[in-house]
Amino acid sequence: MTSPIRTLTRRSLLKGAGGLVVAFSVSRGFGPAAAQAVGTLKSVAEGVVDSYLSIDADGLVTVYSGKIDYGTGVRTGFAQMVAEELSVPLDRVSVIEGDTALTPDQGPTYGSLSTEVGGTAIRQAAATAREAMLTTVAERFDVDKASLTITDGVIGGGGQEISYGELLQGAQFALDVDEDAKLKDPATFTIVGQPIIRDGLPGKITGDFHYMQDFRRDGMAHARVVYPPAIKATLDDVDEASVAHLPDVQIVRKGDFLAVVAEDEWTAVRAAREIRASWTAKESLPDQAEIWEHVRQTPIVKDDVTSDIGNVDSAQGARELKATYDFALHTHGSIGPSCSVADFSDGKLISWSSSQATHRLRRQLANMFSMPEDDIRCIYIEGAGCYGRNGHEDAAADAALISREIGRPVRVQWMRHDEHGFAPHGPPTLIDLAAKIDDAGEVSAWTGEFFIPQGAGGRVALLGATFADLPTSQELNPGGITNDSAIPYRFPNIRTTCHRLETTPLRPSWIRAPGRMQNTFANECFLDEIAAELGVDPLAYRRGLIDQSDARGLEVLDRLAAFSKWDARPSPRETQGETTLTGRGMAYVKYELRRTYVGMVAEVTVDANSGAIRVNRVFVTQDCGQIINPAGVQAQLEGCVIQTTSRTLMEDLTFDRKMVTSLDWASYPIMRFKDVPEVHVDLIDRQNDVPWGVGEPAAVVVSAAISNAVFDAAGIRLRSVPFKPAKVRAALAELRG
Repeated sequence: MTSPIRTLTRRSLLKGAGGLVVAFSVSRGFGPAAAQAVGTLKSVAEGVVDSYLSIDADGLVTVYSGKIDYGTGVRTGFAQMVAEELSVPLDRVSVIEGDTALTPDQGPTYGSLSTEVGGTAIRQAAATAREAMLTTVAERFDVDKASLTITDGVIGGGGQEISYGELLQGAQFALDVDEDAKLKDPATFTIVGQPIIRDGLPGKITGDFHYMQDFRRDGMAHARVVYPPAIKATLDDVDEASVAHLPDVQIVRKGDFLAVVAEDEWTAVRAAREIRASWTAKESLPDQAEIWEHVRQTPIVKDDVTSDIGNVDSAQGARELKATYDFALHTHGSIGPSCSVADFSDGKLISWSSSQATHRLRRQLANMFSMPEDDIRCIYIEGAGCYGRNGHEDAAADAALISREIGRPVRVQWMRHDEHGFAPHGPPTLIDLAAKIDDAGEVSAWTGEFFIPQGAGGRVALLGATFADLPTSQELNPGGITNDSAIPYRFPNIRTTCHRLETTPLRPSWIRAPGRMQNTFANECFLDEIAAELGVDPLAYRRGLIDQSDARGLEVLDRLAAFSKWDARPSPRETQGETTLTGRGMAYVKYELRRTYVGMVAEVTVDANSGAIRVNRVFVTQDCGQIINPAGVQAQLEGCVIQTTSRTLMEDLTFDRKMVTSLDWASYPIMRFKDVPEVHVDLIDRQNDVPWGVGEPAAVVVSAAISNAVFDAAGIRLRSVPFKPAKVRAALAELRG
């Protein structure tokens, strides 16, 4: 029997559907070409269903996300969440991300908030759409809504059925997201919670994946920016004849901004190398050998007290422990240097980049060129290797400026020395900790002082705008760099203060878990120092300090002990003068004191002669609530460990009084495959709870776990990241007297 609803006309269906849909069509597809066909018809307002998803006449679902996938797998997770709520096969769901013309402004992609915030909004929109469609079909079929079923995007009941595509016929939803729309019962999940290969991963392995660096536009020119020999430098003169021997080279100069443009990339590279320009360089940077004195002497503009319990000043203590920790400047070390394509024509700008904050980039470009935001479209394309705000936004500004000057589409890709030298960097962090221990062997007071930037650097001035003397927004973005300065442990008296510094030596920027990593490193190392002073097992000591009502934190530590086969005893272990020293250390975090619990054990080997540290095995137990894609979560934890082990053991940005000097992989080495530790993951899946983020939390405990393991192995405290062999040898020599 043919269902009566199948014979309904589009007009009669829309007339009877109330506020469910509004009649205009939308092109479906991934990427800029398909997206541009939509024009300005689609809503991008937050809280509106059609801002987050659409279903075309064939029943294919498109998800629109303001959060982007930086290699974290959230694109796959979003598709799983929507496929689950709509009961459609996963292969019928595609995702468009970070396109200011198509996606809502959900803020920058940072802070491990993509799934927790962005994904939750998308999921609720899908639930709202599903419930609205069920209500409409129940009325049409004249059946009880509760009797309807959905199988592979087909609603059935009362002997009738209709697919989503037939119901909507390509129309968009015109509904506000219902925050009370019922989500599916996790007990019925068939897609969420399943290990799914991340979208794009096979192509990344085979080399078929197309990154931002591979993107091309018809009629596009290639450009290279010629950066100065110093962070602060002015352009005095350019010898245009020095590149006259190269074909069709254009020179773009605006203030101190200098670029060369050619028809092919290699000619642009040659022109940037061979052009002769004279600069006046300034020594604007501090002496790196005195960096920590410089940090202490930097004016403080604000103090944030992040915890104030009891009275640390009046607390009694027979013993007092003090320690200072520092965390070096780091660069992102993006495997593929930053790249952007811009098309500035007819007073409008389209910018393609790997910015993790396309809506904010649009605001910055609007400010830079003094033009309406509505005349700018920023489109995200995944870049080749980065975690944080590197040079992508700066490359976007470069390309836009050059395109405006020459009147045609332009591709700008930075060189390696540009990326390492001029991208914003992770700032230096200095932390002083102190504890009083009373006669009963209990900590009576904990005090922490953290010397940090004013902000995480998310809205640093665009470099091209600065050089070209164009307007540039520099609104402070404090970010979460004070997070995890407060501790998850119970002491009667605690005070932690973050001193916000007026300036930093180089443009600051967030790199994976900014602030949280440095703060947790110091706190978890210092707690280990206290445990050693008291002669107690560091894991058991932490467990006793966690509020006993925090069952999830306690479970993480119990699971970690069993999973890692924790050797319960005080640190350090007894040594007998070995040359090769082995040890284990652990660290714990309740991320931002409100979400994602992580416990970690690191097993290390220390070569007492060379000072080299090898991380052999790492065990991670994590509770991030509801797990959307366990394969994606495991990959993130492995990435957290590998990247942060590299940062902890090897990475150290260097500079002289003029500029960064670690401009290549020889001077700024990162971990090689041969040094990657074994990573063992134990996931606690709570399908009935909300999903929390996983891209950052496991990273923050790595440095402390390694430092504590080195102490267990060799009896030395490494309080200064990175733990290079020279530091280890010096600490061993001091220990031996």
